[in-house]
Amino acid sequence: MTVVKSVCPLNCPDSCGIVTIVEDGRVVRTTGDPAHPITRGWLCRKGNEYLERMNHPDRILYPMRRIGAKGEGRFERISWDEALDAIATRWQAIIAEWGAEAIVPYGYSGTMGIVSRTVGERRFLNRLGASVLDRAICSEAGHAAMRATLGGSFGSDPEDVPNARLVLLWGYNPAATNPHFVPLLQEARRNGARVVAIDPRVTETTRYADWQIRPYPGTDAALALAMIHVIADEGLHDAAFLDGRAVGWEALRERAAEFSPERASEITRLTADTIRDLARLYAETRPGLIATGPGLQRHTNGGQAMRALLCLPAVTGQYGTSGGGFIYNNRYLTWDPELVGHERELRRGRPRTISINRVGEALLSAEPPVKSLLVVNGNPAAVGQAQHKMVRGLLRDDLFTVVHELFPTDTVDYADIVLPAAMQLEQLDLHLSYWSHYLRLNVPAIRPPGEARSNLELYHALARRMGFDEPDLHASGEEIVRELLRTPSPLLAGITWERLVHEPAVRLALPTRPWVPFADGVFATPSGKVELFSEELARHGLDPLPNWVPEAESAEATPELFDAYPLKLLTPKEQHFLGSSFANLDSFQRMAGEPTIDMHPDDAAARGIADGERVDAFNDRGICRLRARVTDGVQPGVVVSEVVHWQKRSRGACNVNWTTPDYLTDLGGNSTYHTNLVQVRRAADASMNGAEVTRETARS
Repeated sequence: MTVVKSVCPLNCPDSCGIVTIVEDGRVVRTTGDPAHPITRGWLCRKGNEYLERMNHPDRILYPMRRIGAKGEGRFERISWDEALDAIATRWQAIIAEWGAEAIVPYGYSGTMGIVSRTVGERRFLNRLGASVLDRAICSEAGHAAMRATLGGSFGSDPEDVPNARLVLLWGYNPAATNPHFVPLLQEARRNGARVVAIDPRVTETTRYADWQIRPYPGTDAALALAMIHVIADEGLHDAAFLDGRAVGWEALRERAAEFSPERASEITRLTADTIRDLARLYAETRPGLIATGPGLQRHTNGGQAMRALLCLPAVTGQYGTSGGGFIYNNRYLTWDPELVGHERELRRGRPRTISINRVGEALLSAEPPVKSLLVVNGNPAAVGQAQHKMVRGLLRDDLFTVVHELFPTDTVDYADIVLPAAMQLEQLDLHLSYWSHYLRLNVPAIRPPGEARSNLELYHALARRMGFDEPDLHASGEEIVRELLRTPSPLLAGITWERLVHEPAVRLALPTRPWVPFADGVFATPSGKVELFSEELARHGLDPLPNWVPEAESAEATPELFDAYPLKLLTPKEQHFLGSSFANLDSFQRMAGEPTIDMHPDDAAARGIADGERVDAFNDRGICRLRARVTDGVQPGVVVSEVVHWQKRSRGACNVNWTTPDYLTDLGGNSTYHTNLVQVRRAADASMNGAEVTRETARS
């Protein structure tokens, strides 16, 4: 028996420590590592049942070449040499005619390790000269807001949560998306904290709250500004903090004056008294922590919503206090970009940048045209917005698509070449949580099965076949980790390869534990203070103050569209999946159930829809078939469908992303899945195996 140190690779803040048990060259069990200081020996079901995924009979083990039409998913087995020859030959022809930027990568968070997700890919694509993918799909509006306000994504330490006496869970469902936050929250409650959930729907987390407030989606900025209005009017603000450690208070105060509780009540659908009570509770309870996730910034006004929330701890003087402040996706350590990508040595030209949120549009209209798509760590045919564009693009006969994958996903069905990928327990990697302050090394437990190769090995092979011989394109995982540890940051003081090998988790070299950011009153902004008014945003022609404006699809901005599609569709995470990962496993799909849509009883009754009935959710972009769940856990005018189900495992081969838009947020170029108006109707034919928008209509 061998015990191996592993890390959960999924796009989750927890970055759990795993102990992998190997017998006779086979992984027989995965359990939580009790020595990990944050995850403390327990895993969610995805971690505990990782072997089900690892040993699944549908796993891709050999390279394949398409023999059917695109979308059919019919392939024949070939060798790695044949696959690499086909790729190199096609790419060289594309580069000769169109230039290397006609080759576009697609990928996001199939693994979160720095080696497998970032380094190998970036170095190879720099040398190739391919288009750059702006990967702002998840949380970049919030990060842009934090940079403008605080100078970076420097949130509170999770280990400081138990010291809070008030926690506002604002658009945040950690029981489903960040489960190791929950024990810290419970400890805070035992210490006397009050918990308020600000969320438009009832979630797995709201049961931990003492009070739930349910604003209409996309109105968070109006609520926060109205809270500032009340706090200022009633003299509850921290004048000393604002005078000494912030810039722009008077301008913010004038902006907040536009959002009386009465006006905000009309926008948020909350009562004015609720807004006043929340403002007073927050201002009068110290220390108070605002904890939020990426959901509330996936609206077209999401960046300014985050800016408004970030102003609240400044107005009440809660930055720099233990148990107080703000926590989002922490980014304390930034790897030296030159060590990551070796751009000075490898970069060829100045290729264009394409947003991951508009890849479907790029496949249809980019100039020069996209002639090849390289998909690693992603499943765009399931998770991408505006599937009516994505599928049309993937169906192009002249698009050469290469997919490196574990399973026959929706995207694999459109591939010309499919390559087998390694899993986490079969490769070396380094993980840094985007929540807590720990580094952990993932040590390979076994060799990959069949002919599967890690992402790094894939880029090594592609570089060799393209004739690229620069040594940095062929560095091993250990060499890459050792090199990254040379990043000039005080946070890496004393952290070595040897420590990573021997310790269960290595904490960044922060001065205290828990770490209290801004305790010295210094912020990483140009002014050295909290920037309530941002000169940097003003220089870019953006509103320098937080504001609420109607979403791109809303009753206020698009009344005719709202008349046709009066329901706001939210698409939060299905807690049994992560993105589209695990959605192909029968046990996880049984727990998740078939794709559903939650509707308020009033909305269901107005449409003659009964609980459990099949319905169609649709708009001008597309349509999908879902099972109705009638519940007062959602508000009137709001419907919720949890994601991401695979298309091929959904009725009509259409999931809810056939309805989602490809707008970008006001800050950061983020996705806007939640700015989405739909209508819902009873399914016209309950026996119909499909929605009206299918691959055939996309093809045409």
